[in-house]
Amino acid sequence: MSENYVPPFTMTEEIINMVIEIGELVGQIYAHDNLSTNPKLRRENRIKTIHSSLAIEQNTLTLNQVTDVIDGKRVLAPPAEIREVKNTYEAYEQLQKLNMYSVNDLLKAHKLMTEGLVKEAGVFRSKNAGVYDQNHNLIHAGSPANYVPDLIGQLFVWLKTSNMHPLVKSCIFHYEFEFIHPFADGNGRTGRLWHTLILQNWKEFFAWLPVETMIHKKQNDYYAAINASNTEGESTIFVTFMLNMIREMLQKRFWHC
Repeated sequence: MSENYVPPFTMTEEIINMVIEIGELVGQIYAHDNLSTNPKLRRENRIKTIHSSLAIEQNTLTLNQVTDVIDGKRVLAPPAEIREVKNTYEAYEQLQKLNMYSVNDLLKAHKLMTEGLVKEAGVFRSKNAGVYDQNHNLIHAGSPANYVPDLIGQLFVWLKTSNMHPLVKSCIFHYEFEFIHPFADGNGRTGRLWHTLILQNWKEFFAWLPVETMIHKKQNDYYAAINASNTEGESTIFVTFMLNMIREMLQKRFWHC
């Protein structure tokens, strides 16, 4: 990457229109929704987020089991999966304290997510790795391990300096992060967390909206969008997919306000 690296992406009329529509939905929801003042609703959505993000990674715990783990109740399940829930909950609880422009905070978040689960918790991977779908098919070979620190550093420089709308920027970051695949494990969880963090810094209530639930429901389409963007050599297809997910989630929320 050069110092002026800009992730490959093409702005389309469809994306522009979706950004406008999402902005209007956000304004309407702000006027009617009580999410920001309802601790019970926020907690329920946070638990849905954790369950969905882990289910995408083949964690088998049900929503009720995830709730019980977070509530400190005994759950009969694989210890590693229980640890994943506890770790992910802790990471999301720290969400509002994380600086979205800080690589150190990214490493901190990854350590929270993977402590006790992977050897390289909180550090960039030391070996080459790939991205696999739920059927264990290789979607993409991650960037060579020795390039990862520089690639992530330049991605964060772009994140901080780009004037793109946060909705678009968050989706591009999500794709580029998964493309680099900076960690030995936990890339999906950490990438989705950071996507939420970027959106939260735009509009705070995104911290409590379970975007991951939408992704989980359309998991095959999520992987297909990543794969299609890999083939095209730019993130446009993935950005379009993610904005559709966000719009659909907000539309459902608006009609329930």
